Amino acid sequence: MRSFGKWLGRVLLVLVLALVVFGLWKREEITRLLAVNSLFSKDKIVSNFSHMDRAFLTTPVSRGNGPTGEIAYGPEFTLPAPVDDWIAARDVTALVVIKDGEIVYENYFLGTDAEDLRISWSVSKSYLSALVGILLEEGDIASIDDPVTKYAPSLIGTAYDGATIRNVLNMASGVTFDEDYLDRNSDINRMGRALALGGELDDFTASLKDTFAPAGTQWQYVSIDTHVIGMVVRGATGRTIPDLLGEKVIGPMGVERAPYYVTDGAGVAFVLGGLNLTTRDNARMGLLYLNKGFYNGKQVVPATWVAASTEASAPTRPGEIGYGYQWWIPKRARPGEFMARGVYGQYIYINREAGVVIATNAADRGFREPGISDQNVDIFRLISRTLGNNL
Repeated sequence: MRSFGKWLGRVLLVLVLALVVFGLWKREEITRLLAVNSLFSKDKIVSNFSHMDRAFLTTPVSRGNGPTGEIAYGPEFTLPAPVDDWIAARDVTALVVIKDGEIVYENYFLGTDAEDLRISWSVSKSYLSALVGILLEEGDIASIDDPVTKYAPSLIGTAYDGATIRNVLNMASGVTFDEDYLDRNSDINRMGRALALGGELDDFTASLKDTFAPAGTQWQYVSIDTHVIGMVVRGATGRTIPDLLGEKVIGPMGVERAPYYVTDGAGVAFVLGGLNLTTRDNARMGLLYLNKGFYNGKQVVPATWVAASTEASAPTRPGEIGYGYQWWIPKRARPGEFMARGVYGQYIYINREAGVVIATNAADRGFREPGISDQNVDIFRLISRTLGNNL
């Protein structure tokens, strides 16, 4: 019996040592997985959204050596009373308002500040759209009606076989993908865990086999479509998205702080939601699109692409929110009114008629509640109307 006890003790010691060695070996992956599992927790979400590099692998995006795109400060603007209530209710962390090219309101909340590089979530998609427009004009991509498999042959035989670049830009691929952020076992959350553990998103995308509709016939917001756009861009150019975006969009815009992307285990940028920038630099992106692709003394994005990508061309239901090429068009939109939008309250809102750009970040855990998205747009429109009356 005593010998059995000694044997058992040795076995337990070996197991403990093995667990310690495994923990040290996989420490980074375990740390990232734990961080992902608490990413949206009430007491951590604000800090997490300003420090995504603590939870994920990342890669920098160069801002180049060019001049910063200057934004002057205009007359001080007092927010309408409902906006203050909205800021508190929606856990807004940053709000920058521009009227006629000048900052008229800028403030940061919940312990954040102007220097924070914040996760933009799906606002990232609109940056990738700008890059596609540039590559189309330069001839790297021949046509958005080309099949995605022309540039991403690893998708032959997958759910994306038969979809065109236009289809994925429009979120009309017809590919089955569960985007419920509140369901731990949804596709989007499985993808997040794979990302944290160093998995490869190309492999994840190629594993998708099911469709719910023929490509181009039905709109459904499927974030993995944007990863396919990234695969197309990489296949067309032989270059990485961070390199291309830095050279052709971020650098020419003249951002203040160099952004970074969250990446997968192969170093591939998480283009569907992993770009981290300051709120003021998101406002610069808004100015770029307000001015039809012209900013910081140069035509950065072709004006024809700006117009096409912000037109409601996707097969959305009549009367519902519209969608272009990775840009949103609000219900009852006026000409030149469109936005980039990300989960938990990230926005770049453009109202060309009013000369207004609004960039906002938030940690709104109630972003999916009925009517919240419409309420956010109503606030942006209220600010635009008030500016029109006051300035």
